[in-house]
Amino acid sequence: MPNSISISKNPMDLTGERILVTGASSGIGKATAQLLSALGAQVVVLGRNKERLEQALKTLEGSGHSIEIFDLSEFDQIPSMLKRITQEGKSFSGIFHAAGIEFVMPVRLLKEKQINEVFNSNIRPMMALVRGFCKKGIRSETMCSIVLMSSVASLKGQSGMSLYSASKGAMDAAMRSMACELAESKIRINSIAAAAVETEMHQRLIQNMSMATLNGYQEKHLLGFGQVEDIANASAFLLSNASRWITGTTMIVDGGYTCR
Repeated sequence: MPNSISISKNPMDLTGERILVTGASSGIGKATAQLLSALGAQVVVLGRNKERLEQALKTLEGSGHSIEIFDLSEFDQIPSMLKRITQEGKSFSGIFHAAGIEFVMPVRLLKEKQINEVFNSNIRPMMALVRGFCKKGIRSETMCSIVLMSSVASLKGQSGMSLYSASKGAMDAAMRSMACELAESKIRINSIAAAAVETEMHQRLIQNMSMATLNGYQEKHLLGFGQVEDIANASAFLLSNASRWITGTTMIVDGGYTCR
């Protein structure tokens, strides 16, 4: 007879874990930081706006949380930043990387400036974060987890999204190769491909849409537009031991968008 399953505690319990959340001052990053704190983690919320980070910090449950004011465009400084905030034995067991930009423009209008801007925001900081996290003393010695915020744009074409799609496709491809390298260091890495989630960024993108266009866009999501909690739940799962046998995977959380 196979061994029976014995669950002695919440498999998503994060008590005693320390997790860095980028882009944590609003939207998906903020919601994820809130959920991680509710699950027992100590959270470092990272972003550029001190006031908004401090407001986010006040919404976290428990104690031991902190803010880190940092511009991820300074990607060469990211490893040293990680080293600085892990002093006194405060290593990390995980990262949720939500920071990045969305960009819509027809390919015929793209110039080198826009290409550099999108890749500098969506790819280079991610690479630097992973590189820094690999160093001893930054990560804990137990199994760690990195979760990257990707997009269904990496999986399904849409007019005007070629550059953004390229950046997220590059993220997902890099993540799979990173998984091969990082497993021996007890580091799991996965990404989340989300469709339209109702955030401040989402509101900016749809504000100029006609009602007919907006309704058509929403209908492409079989379950409607997502909420930040939907992504936070997936992120918490991938950061917890409940997903301990998952690495190198892009989890699709899209309300059925890619089914059409």
